[in-house]
Amino acid sequence: MNKKANLQSVLMLLLLLPVSICLAQVKNNAVAKSPRIVNIVNFIRDIEPRDSKITKDVLFQTVVNQIKLMKENHLGGTFLLQYDALIDKRYQDLLKTLPKDQFEIGGWWELPQPLIEKAGIKWRGKYAWDWHSDIGFSVGYTPAEREKIIDVYFADFKQIFGYYPKSIASWVIDAYSLNYMYDKYKITASANCKDQVGTDGFTLWGGYWNQAYYPSRVNAYMPAQHATQQLPVPVFRMLGSDPIRQYADGRSVTTLEPVYRHAGGNEQWIKWFLQSFANDVSLGFNYTQAGQENSFTWDAMKKGLEWQMPIIARLRDEGKVRVETMAQSGEWFKKTYKVTPATTFTVSKDLGESNKKTVWYNSRFYRVNLLWNDGQLRLADLHLFNEKIPDKYLNNVTTINQSFFYTLPLVDGFQWGKSGNPEGFRLMMKDGSNEVPVQGGDPVFTNVDKTTARASWPVGKGLFEIDMKENSLTITSKNQTGIDWFLDLYVAEHAKTAFREVSENSARYEFDGHLYKLVPKQGTIEKTDNGSLYRIRPQNHRIVLLLADL
Repeated sequence: MNKKANLQSVLMLLLLLPVSICLAQVKNNAVAKSPRIVNIVNFIRDIEPRDSKITKDVLFQTVVNQIKLMKENHLGGTFLLQYDALIDKRYQDLLKTLPKDQFEIGGWWELPQPLIEKAGIKWRGKYAWDWHSDIGFSVGYTPAEREKIIDVYFADFKQIFGYYPKSIASWVIDAYSLNYMYDKYKITASANCKDQVGTDGFTLWGGYWNQAYYPSRVNAYMPAQHATQQLPVPVFRMLGSDPIRQYADGRSVTTLEPVYRHAGGNEQWIKWFLQSFANDVSLGFNYTQAGQENSFTWDAMKKGLEWQMPIIARLRDEGKVRVETMAQSGEWFKKTYKVTPATTFTVSKDLGESNKKTVWYNSRFYRVNLLWNDGQLRLADLHLFNEKIPDKYLNNVTTINQSFFYTLPLVDGFQWGKSGNPEGFRLMMKDGSNEVPVQGGDPVFTNVDKTTARASWPVGKGLFEIDMKENSLTITSKNQTGIDWFLDLYVAEHAKTAFREVSENSARYEFDGHLYKLVPKQGTIEKTDNGSLYRIRPQNHRIVLLLADL
């Protein structure tokens, strides 16, 4: 009897095996079509003048422990060297032992005293490493000085490691420097800071949200629209931003960085973020950067990294994510995309008891954020990209401890709203004599094709279908007879916006000296007297916004 039962079990297992293999292939094919890429990037400084307890030994041992933890989890990654660490023999000896097929050594583009002086430039800082924008970053130096600084770094890097670095990253980097590094030294990839307002003196706001883009030749922060105008170096967005909370308070730091106890140092948040990153619908590809600079010290980052690394390793083993060096990701990007791709980062289930859901859509022409909260929709962000607008530091320098990188806002929910509560276009409807927010169920995110993402939002017996295409945004009401709906753009009281006026069925804007406008391809724009800036009404149940000048 037992032998018969065992034989039946074996036969059943053999029958099910092809099904299991097929399901696994389907899962792996889905990941291959929309890969989720993780770069573990740790950048290294040799000195930390802000805290006397953070000695050179403390900084060095932090890197030793990072490497140990990565090896324990069989994870490779990228180490980026600030120049003071580059010329420290201890780091040279340590990093040269790493397997080259798993680890990459590149450059961290903050500029300390030894580098500046070797380039023949007078040092203006208070310390040997000064973190202020006008001293420790390329935006504080003239184009001619930048060339000298770059030449010194790349020459010394090659003398030490035998090759030029392929990856260069920094909180902020100007277009002139990035062009020079590519044209002369053929770098493969770069990275800059997440979107934020004012943190540590750096403002980057309105750009390609997460993932990566090809920058304009004249603006390292602005995605290019055409291959002829782009710098063929993908720029990855760093730090793993929370798609909901990091935007809601752009001055906060809610990222995968392990030293922040409410985010990358919080086990619940880590599990939520990586689950959403790996499993929620993604157009094109999804990306996140893990890791931490050694200045925060091992004691501060240890717990967070010990939670993160095993999860990343498990997701890799399950075929849900790819763990790569930055250069590997840059090479893949260049082989895969001739111009900046359309991508999304979606969240179908928020952290804890929150019922917020969101989608970030990026293309080479614009970015948009749709945010649902308590069954109501808000178009919280909409920025246009223009490859012709140079960054402020293409040929100029900053003389203050701040730098600013922007795109063109049509809707800026954070800066035109209140901290933690972004404003923006609200989807509204007439209810008798009242105007009320449209109330619906949970949106469903799908990919229509390689460049189009769709949010289907059930409302009553019908639905709203929002199609985010490479050069346009379409909102369609389906199976909703007699509903009088529209978009109203709300901002916080006394908010300073770029909106100027409604004229000739267009909303006209001016930002940082640039004039531009929003003209519906389908729909009408009108003035309001209800406290909103203006209203967009549908035509034949549809609003179509053309967001690119093709």
